[in-house]
Amino acid sequence: MKKIENKCMLITYPDSLGKDLKELDRVLATYFQGAIGGLHVLPFYPSSGDRGFAVITYDKVEPAFGTWEDIDRLADKYYMMADFMLNHVSIRSEEFQDYMKKGDASPFKDMFIDWHKFWGGEPSEADYSLMLKRSMEPYKNFKREDGVTVRLWKTFFSEQIDVDPFSAVTQEYYDRNLKRIASHVPLIRFDAFAYCSKKAGTSCFFEEPEIWKILNIGMKPLRETGTEMLPEIHDHYQYQLKMAEKGYWVYDFALPMLLLHSLETGRTDRLKHWLDICPRKQFTTLDTHDGIGVVDVEGLMSDDEIDAVCARVEEYRGEAKRYDKFPSTVVVNGKKQRYQLSSTYFDACGSDERAYLLARAVQLFAPGIPQIYYVGLLAGSNDLEALRRGEERRSVNRHRYKEDELREACGREVVRNLLTLMRYRNESPAFDGEFAAEEGPEEGELTITRMDENVKAVLKANFKTKNFVITEEKGAGDKKVIFRQ
Repeated sequence: MKKIENKCMLITYPDSLGKDLKELDRVLATYFQGAIGGLHVLPFYPSSGDRGFAVITYDKVEPAFGTWEDIDRLADKYYMMADFMLNHVSIRSEEFQDYMKKGDASPFKDMFIDWHKFWGGEPSEADYSLMLKRSMEPYKNFKREDGVTVRLWKTFFSEQIDVDPFSAVTQEYYDRNLKRIASHVPLIRFDAFAYCSKKAGTSCFFEEPEIWKILNIGMKPLRETGTEMLPEIHDHYQYQLKMAEKGYWVYDFALPMLLLHSLETGRTDRLKHWLDICPRKQFTTLDTHDGIGVVDVEGLMSDDEIDAVCARVEEYRGEAKRYDKFPSTVVVNGKKQRYQLSSTYFDACGSDERAYLLARAVQLFAPGIPQIYYVGLLAGSNDLEALRRGEERRSVNRHRYKEDELREACGREVVRNLLTLMRYRNESPAFDGEFAAEEGPEEGELTITRMDENVKAVLKANFKTKNFVITEEKGAGDKKVIFRQ
């Protein structure tokens, strides 16, 4: 398997660029040669819901997608990342089904969190209001085969049931499955890990010091193989800084909104500030399988600025707004907060190819390794047909591409130009060196420099005009234009 490299990583489902992993392998070689160095294949295990995130077993690859041999073949060509859910398992999993069948006699009884035992009854109104909650109740009632009804902790969807990370049986589950995954990929993503730190009288989200103990539990089997870990958390940017201080890889989920703000206003001060303080050991994003994070820029943009960007993206979403059954929110201290925007990033840029390519250019020059979501790679628009079919709101950015759609998308100028920029990002040693950002004398001007001992790459951008130029220098007088818009 290939180790992590400082090259663009593609995020895709196992069945979004072709029907399975073999077709994905062919599509990447056919259309994206040289543009992709890494590959994050979203959950490819047997699952009962949430597009793969309600994992039934990590023992095998979902047969409809392929086998571990297909994963290994991809891992020999691209450095790969796979998902692991610390917080929950599928209610169809062997472990949960055994508990439902055998009750307190099940060896997996302590894997699951009894709501009433946790709170010593029911939580007080104060306790309940403190919790960071999704749009649904954080519990579900189940009737075991012995006739006993138990209320168990459930943070997310009905097919997912939370587990206790401090239970010995859960840790055995972690150890067994993480070792298996680590034998195939060099990087594992801990999905939604911050919800594991459940503690009465708190938000039950990223509670310290418990969260560090939980991450250490998860890392224990990975340290044996030198496997890296990327913890996933959508919330205030300070969480990313805290994890970076501990030496972990982190996500940059603030960049998408900051770039939308700069593109809409022509201002670069908020963006420049973040580029100066953001972690360097990070993976950058503009889009993911979930949506565009709003909560991630709290404290980096004012409430009015955040609201203005959200309002503009809502305008761009057009018909898609009609199909949102509820806004994507979380409850913090009893107050609803906007959580994510459901849109492709291309449509969030107003389907403006110049604005979109400028945003991608900044991402490629920003500190960290760029992750490009497959819909974004193809500058895809919102999938209104999926919404019309009644699929959930996030399906707007989860289109499954047919071969003719791939060919058509790759023929568009904006996609060809993006692939050119990605290939340059992968090839130039300048991106292994230092980073510097500087605002220009005129509003809207931003210069980003990446430089190692021998090569300097410079991005000069104007967010008012959406013009930018990338140049490269390899010595005195040896300067050439790589790309101009």
